[in-house]
Amino acid sequence: MELVFATHNRNKFREVKLVLPKYIQLLTLDDIGCTEDIPETGTTIEENAVLKARYVKENYNYPCFADDTGLEVEVLNGAPGVHSARYSGTHKNAEDNIQKLLEKLHHIPHRKARFKTVIAFITKTEKKCFEGIIEGVITKEKRGGGGFGYDPVFQPEGYTQTFAELDILVKNRISHRAKAMHGLIAYLQSS
Repeated sequence: MELVFATHNRNKFREVKLVLPKYIQLLTLDDIGCTEDIPETGTTIEENAVLKARYVKENYNYPCFADDTGLEVEVLNGAPGVHSARYSGTHKNAEDNIQKLLEKLHHIPHRKARFKTVIAFITKTEKKCFEGIIEGVITKEKRGGGGFGYDPVFQPEGYTQTFAELDILVKNRISHRAKAMHGLIAYLQSS
């Protein structure tokens, strides 16, 4: 089975490929000739995931899934949320996003947060969404050299390491994206 993952993010692609069963041939946007940056104009994480998957289905005619992820910080009323990738501006710079987040939380002791991923799966005849959430806290400083995005400042509940410090196999077992992917995989296996 061929399936397109609508992302240009190589780190996300690598994580997702590790979780998928081997019988699924995962294609990138580059593999199907899609070089454009698919607009994320939705007001929710779910809307953005659906927009990206629908774009690929309508323009390239492949069964597709797309994800959108947001970091939701409780004391910031859920920000950066749907704007996580562009928190510090449209240039989508992870370092700048982390710096802005740490500055906003500088004197705040309550640092509860969660990552939320929605995966939208679209074919000619169906559209399904799968959600994954992991609770945790924002650390006071960056820790670890792995992962991407906000991983160096997100410490999942029940762990003393940030996502950037955890082994990728551990992260892939517990993360928000892994939880959403397990929903998609269960659906594909039952279809």
